[in-house]
Amino acid sequence: MPKVDLYNMDGEVVGDIELPDSVFGVEVHESVLHDAVLNQLANRRRGTQSTKTKSEVRGGGKKPYRQKGTGRARHGSIRSAQWIKGGVIFGPKPRSFKYTLPRKVRRLALKSALTSKAVDKDVIVLDALSLDEIKTKKMVKVLNALKAGGNTALIVMQGKDFNVERSARNIPGVTMALVNTINAYDILKHEKFIVTKAAVGSIEEVYAQ
Repeated sequence: MPKVDLYNMDGEVVGDIELPDSVFGVEVHESVLHDAVLNQLANRRRGTQSTKTKSEVRGGGKKPYRQKGTGRARHGSIRSAQWIKGGVIFGPKPRSFKYTLPRKVRRLALKSALTSKAVDKDVIVLDALSLDEIKTKKMVKVLNALKAGGNTALIVMQGKDFNVERSARNIPGVTMALVNTINAYDILKHEKFIVTKAAVGSIEEVYAQ
């Protein structure tokens, strides 16, 4: 089992903790990580782009000019695609880009992402994380004490903490997440993976199978 230091909020080492091999010590599958990242990015696309077809643009009720004798090409409507402000042929329409990966693939990608963070020594485990008030300055102080200040960081907790969430949400590059909401893309996107000791146990329970 990979062993890492256990820190308090002041950045002091108060012990160590063994990360479970079932989650933080698996073989890293790059192809599975690639599939998971593509899936996350596709699911986040809004798919709202749209263009108007020939039947949707305004005008065109009258033939623009007579059929013969002008020396110009024949036209029946100014809504045709070759006209300025005409309709678009085969243009994009609103659609959903969402698709689902198999559950086993998603879990393997998550465990591969967690293992890669452990291998790179980017996992920081806190004995506890709580604030008595909503104060961004205090949260920044905690991150600086953990030598994570200035880096992008994903902070994972076992349960919701209103003060911590509100204190961290205005810090650029810092994202809060719960154990059941983490995914491979968010883990890889952030430089540091900060997790509480209680959340480590929950991650093993939820994703070890």
